Amino acid sequence: MEVLSVVIPAYNEEDGIGEIVERVLATRAELQDCGAALELIVVDDGSRDRTAELVREYPDVRLVQHPTNYGYGAALKTGFARATGQWLGFLDADGTYPPEHFPALLCAGRAQGADLVIGSRMAGAESQMPMSRRVGNIFFATLVSLIGNRRISDSASGMRVIRREALARLYPLPDGLNFTPVMSTRAIHETLSMVEVPIPYAERVGRSKLTIVGDGTRFLQSIVWTALSYNPVRILGAIGVACVALALLIGLVLLAVRLQGITELGTWGTLAVFLAQVLAVSGVSIFSLGATFNYLVSLFHKEPVRQGLFGKPIFDPPLDRQFGWMGLLAVLAGLLVGAVSLGFGFAGWPVSRLWLYLLGSAMLILVGVQLMISWVVMRVLEGLNQRALLVTADMNGRAGDVLAASPLAEELAFDEQLAL
Repeated sequence: MEVLSVVIPAYNEEDGIGEIVERVLATRAELQDCGAALELIVVDDGSRDRTAELVREYPDVRLVQHPTNYGYGAALKTGFARATGQWLGFLDADGTYPPEHFPALLCAGRAQGADLVIGSRMAGAESQMPMSRRVGNIFFATLVSLIGNRRISDSASGMRVIRREALARLYPLPDGLNFTPVMSTRAIHETLSMVEVPIPYAERVGRSKLTIVGDGTRFLQSIVWTALSYNPVRILGAIGVACVALALLIGLVLLAVRLQGITELGTWGTLAVFLAQVLAVSGVSIFSLGATFNYLVSLFHKEPVRQGLFGKPIFDPPLDRQFGWMGLLAVLAGLLVGAVSLGFGFAGWPVSRLWLYLLGSAMLILVGVQLMISWVVMRVLEGLNQRALLVTADMNGRAGDVLAASPLAEELAFDEQLAL
């Protein structure tokens, strides 16, 4: 029979720890119907009240104590390290999550072959969650879903069941309250099999340790930085595309105004020109940075490069492989526009009729140079990545398989022909 090890992190929870322990222990019969035994572990995270003393009154509960308060996530990781079960579950000690739903979570995970089962407070079940926290949870769940290109309704739920084998792919995880949103973000990017089971949510016993502004900011930072460690171009690329699109819009408006014969701009017009220049150059730089980081991430993890802003490659070949000719074309276009503008200037045209075109020329040249530099950097990183994959394949006698799937296959084959 499999074992479900339930971990309860507790910090100064004397008012509610006894009730939640008894409710967890009461699920043993239902868990047995699901083919699992129960192991309950309470991690006292440096409590200064009677939490540990009350837990000792239950002989069927294992108590682990931290000498001081290490944090919510740290307590969970201590519990996971001491657990013996093939499945790991956890919930808060404050009575907000219903332990009676552990059998449903475990059965759903086993039936669907899931690595992670999340008890979702946002999936339609009865909830007493305050509106401010509900809005925050909707925001973070939407952010995680957009970044990971996979729908999740409750990214910060504190009641989950995890297959032990999946834990290594979820680590490292933080020690604080941002433990759960980081876990959700990692699970999506690690392509773990996830299931959400609706659960009710109740008001906690005692005072909440969660602060909306402080912990909300920490959640946001953790989600973004975790996602950047997997697929940087999804975030940076989206920002870069937005900047370039806005710059193009401003440029088209300015060009339309110029074609109407207006050669002098006021304060707002000058600001628009400044913004267009900054947005265009910054947008291309940010997009290139994201694409470059993707190659570094793939090199670090020794896995294929993740492509596309929306989970799938939009361009074939990928857009970053076209940066070379795009950059060259932009530089040539900029030089052409600049040369023609200067020609008209030497012919007697006033600067008031040429300044916009000269600025456009400079912007095209800068963008083109940035694209070509990025193309060179990414091709070098791609070569290093392919070398690492080919070394592994050679050691296992599968070099042909890797080479056939490699974007550099044609270049390498051509090099071999020259050598012959």
